[in-house]
Amino acid sequence: MKLISIVGARPQFIKAAMFSRAIQIHNTEDRAETINEQILHTGQHYDSCMSEIFFNDLGIPRPTWMLDCAERQHGRMTGRMLIEIEEILLAERPDYLIVYGDTNSTLAGALAACKLHIPIVHIEAGLRSFNREMPEEINRILVDHASSILCCPTYESLRHLSSEGITKGVHHVGDIMYDAALFFSNIADKNSDALSRLNLKTKTFRLCTIHRAENTDNPERLAEIIESITRMAQADCPVVFPVHPRTEGRLRESGLKDKLDSSKYVRLLPPLGFLDMVMLEKHAKTIITDSGGIQKEAYFHRTPCITLRDETEWTETVAAGWNTLAGHKSAQILSCLDIDMEKKEIPEYGTGRTASAIIDLLV
Repeated sequence: MKLISIVGARPQFIKAAMFSRAIQIHNTEDRAETINEQILHTGQHYDSCMSEIFFNDLGIPRPTWMLDCAERQHGRMTGRMLIEIEEILLAERPDYLIVYGDTNSTLAGALAACKLHIPIVHIEAGLRSFNREMPEEINRILVDHASSILCCPTYESLRHLSSEGITKGVHHVGDIMYDAALFFSNIADKNSDALSRLNLKTKTFRLCTIHRAENTDNPERLAEIIESITRMAQADCPVVFPVHPRTEGRLRESGLKDKLDSSKYVRLLPPLGFLDMVMLEKHAKTIITDSGGIQKEAYFHRTPCITLRDETEWTETVAAGWNTLAGHKSAQILSCLDIDMEKKEIPEYGTGRTASAIIDLLV
């Protein structure tokens, strides 16, 4: 069986690592059918700090194709990817195209494969935030309707697809990110020196990440969020803030970078490798983020999360008390620091064998 997996951004690198590892295990178990996977990296995250270090940390096979499709405009980016991916698919004709999540790389890959009648496997299908102003929401919907095999991480995602009339090829397999949380947690304990290197002690710092366009590209929202970060940062509980390349550009353009630089207790860092992020997520007192993936990682590591959005596709984490939706207003974000909700377990995310379950579906 011949597969091509498309990646382009941090969450996809993590998911692809678990999928590739499960393929390697499958191929060594004397199965009747060997799986040949090739990876196509679109270059959506062009910065080496956002791409290369994740490949190194996660042990992902090197990409067969490395495109250069980083663009600031969604249409130009998706269009360039579509052209180049189509040429590769025409030449290779894989049995399946594997796409992850909701990025422009995911959409471009699905569109190219759909036109060529190549079956699409969407890992992390059926998620909905019901906010169509988010580019990711449009990507999710379009990819789900184009896919042949839809691998859902939760029962709620199954219900979303059913309500849209998508019932064929739909499977609840659990969350592949849970596979990664289980697998890499112990590895991070052994191989990451992030706490000692940054002189941090467990549960005495907050971890912050910001990257979504709805926050970074809106000066008012970004200013409110930065205000909350500088105000919550204290001597006994600093805020550790690895800065996404796009976010850094917006901070400089708006003058907010100077505000952060002048704060004694906000520690700005370049993007970190996955294992270092795992260590910080596990040991932070609180995580403040607008990332979908990190919301779940916070739950997997049992760290309370404050989400800088008005809605989330991971509603289970909110219902279980591990995640609080704060929006972008500074006063609301700061008020969430004192919320102490009853914490519950989330059984929907599977058993940590999601990647193997997907491979079983394909063979």
